[in-house]
Amino acid sequence: MEIEVWHIWIIVAVLLFIVEIFTPTFLTACLALGCVAAGIASYFDYGIKIQLLSFSIGTLIGFFGVRPFMLKYAHRNSDKVKTNIDALVGKMGRVTVTIDSSQNQGRVAVEGDDWRAETENNEIINEGERVEVLKIDSTILIVKPITKK
Repeated sequence: MEIEVWHIWIIVAVLLFIVEIFTPTFLTACLALGCVAAGIASYFDYGIKIQLLSFSIGTLIGFFGVRPFMLKYAHRNSDKVKTNIDALVGKMGRVTVTIDSSQNQGRVAVEGDDWRAETENNEIINEGERVEVLKIDSTILIVKPITKK
């Protein structure tokens, strides 16, 4: 069995698709689409000039036609996922050391971790009360008490 030129185009396309799995930019997939187009041209016995033209057109179609669509819809929620300390905003916690900004003290346990805490309007929150994390200032949680309904 002899490897034909169209086999090489398709093998390169598959390799580029595999590389795309590890890169989030959809650039190598555009090149892979060009390789598929060139492989189809080679399968129908077109010359190298037509193959290269097919590769170029396939890559451009992928880059300007498919890539914007994929970046818009495939990566739509990737920037909205909060991680690390930013994920604490909106979480509930319990005061472990009374929060009193005038005495520079206060700690809150949120999801099992103990954090230094302050309030926005310098109010005092007693130990044991539940609070909500409003924002984060460096490593200090800015919290407010949860009012009971």
